[in-house]
Amino acid sequence: MGQAIDEILKEFSSDKRALITILHRVQEKFGYISAEAIPRIARHLKVTENELFGVLTFYRAFSLVPKGRHVVKVCLGTACHVRGGPMVLEEFERKLEIKAGQTTPDDEFTLETVNCIGCCAIGPVVLVDEDYHGHAAVPNVGQILKKHQDPEPRRA
Repeated sequence: MGQAIDEILKEFSSDKRALITILHRVQEKFGYISAEAIPRIARHLKVTENELFGVLTFYRAFSLVPKGRHVVKVCLGTACHVRGGPMVLEEFERKLEIKAGQTTPDDEFTLETVNCIGCCAIGPVVLVDEDYHGHAAVPNVGQILKKHQDPEPRRA
């Protein structure tokens, strides 16, 4: 992983303005920002690891842990909340046997919540990877998961 991170860093000067772009590139390559990547990026940009960690934890777009093959985002914004979003989330937690913020043991699904997806008129909304599911309801959670279930999941 270290060599691949270094290859990405070679594409950028040590200008701090490249920070967000570098973080996006590393996350795009590995799916998350690893503990190994943080000191390498900090050293390249001549910032402290604490400064870098501050950016990583401020922006929800970045993850410090690997995510599952499929990321399920349940909207809990106001419109989705009043239309049953919390119950939909509870059903995903029950079916996946994990809580929001966790990944299934087989690395198939990561379950997250978001404050708004921007599809209020069709709430509650569930986003699986790039696939939107409007008017989500408890009875169709299993169907949503089945649609995205890979035929041969990875093993823990």
